[in-house]
Amino acid sequence: MNKSVRLDGPLEDRVTISFGERFEASQQFDIVFREGMALVEEVATYLDGAGRRESKALKPPLSVLYATESMRLTTRLLDLASWLLIRRALKEGEIDAEEARRKRRRVKLKAIGRPGHIKRFEELPSALQDLIERSFALHDRIVTLDRAVAGEKTEDRAEPTPANPVAEQMHMLRQAFGD
Repeated sequence: MNKSVRLDGPLEDRVTISFGERFEASQQFDIVFREGMALVEEVATYLDGAGRRESKALKPPLSVLYATESMRLTTRLLDLASWLLIRRALKEGEIDAEEARRKRRRVKLKAIGRPGHIKRFEELPSALQDLIERSFALHDRIVTLDRAVAGEKTEDRAEPTPANPVAEQMHMLRQAFGD
């Protein structure tokens, strides 16, 4: 049976499309996954090779800043890789949605030490600066995706979304404060 959907029709006739399911099944997820894992590998290679040599040439307190920022970078990328691996496991059917939610709760997607807030950031080796900037770009993409996936409403929500949310809020304010 083919059911047409009208955006202005009754709520019970509307169809909800799961962003998470669509995203995970898309090529876009595969692209984000590959980019994220490639960045993790690139950072590991840099920190183990050229980065190690560059850090030895730095004098305190810049050497301490290098160590701090490389640790923050590594931590951020581990969290992002964990998120990507959880979503891929869900996509591949290795875990179910409930297990993915439990695992996701342990992943911290907090952005600490944005480059604009780091004193003397511009004095760090340019390769490290670039990797930090790229890690934040990936972080921002994943946080946006995570919010979209986590923000999905379940079908058993308590009440339907009002046709005009602003009017509904105004109505509630009038009731609360007596118009």
